[in-house]
Amino acid sequence: MATDTPSPASPPGVPESPLRVLLPQILPALVIGVAASLLYIGISELSDQLKDVVWGTLPDALGIGDYSSLWMIVVLTVTGVTVGLVVWKVPGHAGPDSASTGLEGPPLAPAIVPGLLVASALALAGGVSLGPENPIIAANVALAYWLGRKVAPTAPGALWVMLATSATIGALFGTPVASALVVSEALTHRPGDRGSLWDRLFAPLIAAGAGAMTTLLLTDFTFNLSLPQVTDPGWDDLLAAMVVATAAALFGLLSCYAFPYIHGAFRWLRHPMLMLPVGGLVLGLLGALGGPLTLFKGVEQIKELASNIGGWSSGDLAKMTVIKLVALVIAASCGFRGGRIFPAVFVGVAFGMFAQALVPEIPPAVAVSAGVLGVLLATTRQGWLSLFTAAVLAPQPALLPMLCVASLFAWLIVTGRPLLELDESGASRH
Repeated sequence: MATDTPSPASPPGVPESPLRVLLPQILPALVIGVAASLLYIGISELSDQLKDVVWGTLPDALGIGDYSSLWMIVVLTVTGVTVGLVVWKVPGHAGPDSASTGLEGPPLAPAIVPGLLVASALALAGGVSLGPENPIIAANVALAYWLGRKVAPTAPGALWVMLATSATIGALFGTPVASALVVSEALTHRPGDRGSLWDRLFAPLIAAGAGAMTTLLLTDFTFNLSLPQVTDPGWDDLLAAMVVATAAALFGLLSCYAFPYIHGAFRWLRHPMLMLPVGGLVLGLLGALGGPLTLFKGVEQIKELASNIGGWSSGDLAKMTVIKLVALVIAASCGFRGGRIFPAVFVGVAFGMFAQALVPEIPPAVAVSAGVLGVLLATTRQGWLSLFTAAVLAPQPALLPMLCVASLFAWLIVTGRPLLELDESGASRH
């Protein structure tokens, strides 16, 4: 996607030099990068504060366990009611159905953003198995596009969309590399495009870098699970990575095939004040069955899960893996606003730990990273994002070649299959 436009001062038909095109992009990219990260941090902090009240202060005051089965069922059901009210009554109805949105999409009207952020914050605090990525990206894109068109009406609208998307992905993952990989999938060289790929990635990378640095400076966020190092990988480790990634991809595909049917069942209820409370009740029952680790977006929970390698039975890990995947599909089907990547990472981590519990000879870093790789490939069909996320969970140079090879075999399983996203009619996207 080219974002450069000829300068009025340039002679007709003579392209500007790359330097003159790139330098004016630095300031807006920096501003959008910092602003996107601050919005993400603000919503995360708000939801964390509300989470502490709902899951700590209130149950303590009532003299009940903060993660008792009854409390989980009550909180998730009430969360469904409150989000249902937002979707029903707030102008803009909290944006489009999250089941039909991905990391990219057309800019929303600014008036939709408040309701979308409120619905997302309530779901994050209430323990819904969805992440913040889709709503935060949508909100940042809407605001950047609206302001950008006012400040610089002659600039291409696609520029503001690309900068806001890149900045938010950088902030979410704490590194601009994730954004570069995701954006590069959307940038293909077309006849008439000028400059190299890195020219076209210049402004998005600045925005992503600014967003990532803002997150790193203001929070202690990291994806690193501190898994034991793999120092001398062998052929058996490569085989294990290939098998685990392929099995995880097959497991993840189950959710993709079930998604349109479960989504259709909730749409049969028609009204958000029926769909969301019923969905919340089901999520509460699943949480009571799977335990508190299967609640929420999953980022903090994967660290707790991975901190006890060898301490979970294969049965416990299998139960959490299945319940979290079901909870993700239910949450995305009944109308909650949120993203599917972070919960899918939890599913991948739990799947990898399950495989390692069955075959203890597999190094935990190999099993976990391969599990995440397979599940993300199946549910997102984002090859670079899947590979990057698997790599940063266990940032070990010896793993990267194995993950690259394993991704190719898993890709053969998932390519052309449905992914965990629907079109506007409720049918699976491929």
